[in-house]
Amino acid sequence: MPETTAEPTSDTTCDLVVVGAGILGLAVAREALRRDPGLGVHVVEREERVGAHQTGHNSGVVHAGIYYAPGSLKARLCVEGARDLYAFCARHDVPVERCGKVIVALTEDEVPGLDALEWRGRQNGVPGLRRLDRRGLRDLEPHAEGVAALHSPATGIVDFPAVARALAREVIEDGGRITLGRAVTGVESRPGEVVLRTGDGDLVARHAVFCAGAWSDRLAVAAGASPDPRIVPFRGAYLRLRPERRDLVRSLIYPVPDPSLPFLGVHLTRHIDGDVLVGPTALMVGARDAYRLRRVRPADLGATLAWPGTWRMARRWWRTGLSEMGYAANRTAFVRAAQRYVPELQPADVLPGPSGIRAQALARDGALVDDFVISHTGRALHVRNAPSPAATSSLAIARLIADRAEEAFGLFTRTANHRREAAHGAA
Repeated sequence: MPETTAEPTSDTTCDLVVVGAGILGLAVAREALRRDPGLGVHVVEREERVGAHQTGHNSGVVHAGIYYAPGSLKARLCVEGARDLYAFCARHDVPVERCGKVIVALTEDEVPGLDALEWRGRQNGVPGLRRLDRRGLRDLEPHAEGVAALHSPATGIVDFPAVARALAREVIEDGGRITLGRAVTGVESRPGEVVLRTGDGDLVARHAVFCAGAWSDRLAVAAGASPDPRIVPFRGAYLRLRPERRDLVRSLIYPVPDPSLPFLGVHLTRHIDGDVLVGPTALMVGARDAYRLRRVRPADLGATLAWPGTWRMARRWWRTGLSEMGYAANRTAFVRAAQRYVPELQPADVLPGPSGIRAQALARDGALVDDFVISHTGRALHVRNAPSPAATSSLAIARLIADRAEEAFGLFTRTANHRREAAHGAA
């Protein structure tokens, strides 16, 4: 893939700079170029490769849209995004599989939660949903146990880093530019332009879209946005089944989640490379890139501890936090959580697995922000909260961002007019 590297000079002004070369930032750049092929688009990324953080450290699930409140951005954009993602993967030969998912009610007490999920899924237009009894569950997942289940055949698995690389190729082919290894450290708004400070000189653009993931709040505040919400990093760690025990899981097996939390609980997930993952945990950590549990960055930890919402959240969810700490410290307890619905699973069946960071927005009042959040300052848009299912929804979110950019500052109309005026003046 023809990616550029950072240059220690001040760049010529472009029409649009996109901060962040994860799957969402790349999708935004692609959408902008498709709407206006003459647009000067520059994607800038702090890491040396695309999709280095949330894009490359998730479970690889293509979500169908079951969990999300009807009418929310997540509900609408997940269903649209999954449809578009499957089509994109087919065009680009990206590994993807509609393997399906079962959400399992372990007891009769959990059946009302399953009913609520089914209602949400049908309201959101999730295709193919069907209820299963114990026998129907066993037909799909012979090693699973529960009194009832909800089957989603539209749920799948995909290689999200490969999706990001395919998006990056399209951006380059359509005339965009991608610069890797260039971190944005500051933002200045000027009349008619946005200036991004980097260690390799300034980047100047007429407009900007920030898709900065775990660093989104800092750049938004630097551009003049409210500090609310704050990004608080949660580390999700997985175990993986030994190869000889992968036959315990045919597709994806999930519990009925706690509806008051934006996390789905410990589940079993078949991965596109053949692995079967067990997890994840959801542990608040001391760095926004704490892929190793012991990694602590004072600035990140200080920002988390200084935020009033952190302490309000902790007072409300301290029991859940203790449980997650137990899972992180005790593999047997971790396995036991999944063993409830796959009884044959044993601690000896698992090995250490990958980890990821969920960039979770936390409000000042301690509420874990559940929906996608996009805000506006001057000539910039900021994606303030884009956790799961943002990867699934990325192509649909990109359309929404492009619509809002046109509404907020006439991105496509004004740049087209600017080019016409420049051409007329040159003539």
